[in-house]
Amino acid sequence: MYTGTLRCGTRHLDLARCHVMGVLNVTPDSFSDGGRWYSAAESGVARQKALEHARRMVAEGATIIDIGGESTRPGAAAPSVQEEMDRVLPLVEHLSGEVDAVISVDSSTPELMAEAIRLGAGMINDVRALRRAGALEAAAAGSVAVCLMHMQGEPGNMQADPVYTDVVEEVERFLRERVAACMEAGIPRDRIVVDPGFGFGKTLDHNLTLLAHLDRFLELGQPLLVGMSRKSMIGAVLDRPVGERLHGSTAVALIAAMRGANIIRVHDVAPTVDGLRMFEAVRNAE
Repeated sequence: MYTGTLRCGTRHLDLARCHVMGVLNVTPDSFSDGGRWYSAAESGVARQKALEHARRMVAEGATIIDIGGESTRPGAAAPSVQEEMDRVLPLVEHLSGEVDAVISVDSSTPELMAEAIRLGAGMINDVRALRRAGALEAAAAGSVAVCLMHMQGEPGNMQADPVYTDVVEEVERFLRERVAACMEAGIPRDRIVVDPGFGFGKTLDHNLTLLAHLDRFLELGQPLLVGMSRKSMIGAVLDRPVGERLHGSTAVALIAAMRGANIIRVHDVAPTVDGLRMFEAVRNAE
């Protein structure tokens, strides 16, 4: 487990313990919540509900709130830049000065990144690992943390037929290359997090193999974030619909923590926080 400090703008996260990132999707078509927290610019009531949910997650122990305005479920269509900004930025502005947590934006859009940083975001969580034109520059211009995720393909086609010769080796190589690209662009190591991208261009076997060998990614020397909450890999193993994957999600979160993950991205904050507290109590007693 990486045990340094992660610089997130004006906030620093001590990674000697595992942190929980609470998911706040503000899209009309999220796989996990069906648009429950959707907050289009004209929907003030929905936005208030989203803000209340974010505050609740912080109260439950989330130290990072990850706000996303683009659905990345398999087959999802991308919103326009303006649509994504209208969904995300009002929440960033409200929450950044209010809650005791790092505000992260789950986005690949450089224009949104730059404005979110101006409004107080402390992290950029990019499923495309800052590969869009202008994304590296936008992230480097602020003092925020960045999370680089592996994805084979794009959300619209990533699950069509994902193929790897060695999924662990290929994902690790991709992340190593992206870390190097960030450093070359002026983003130092203490602002870089890596994510193997569970469910993003991977079959069930690929996902299980990545989890079984998660400690391999510690060799990159960077903090490790994982997001498996409510995903289809859990549904496939347990034969459960999205709304019945809490226990499976908590189980894989604890497995990830045992294998060295620093940040666990989840929809259900309170059960995950409780599980991690028990894990850390046992680890500290060893």
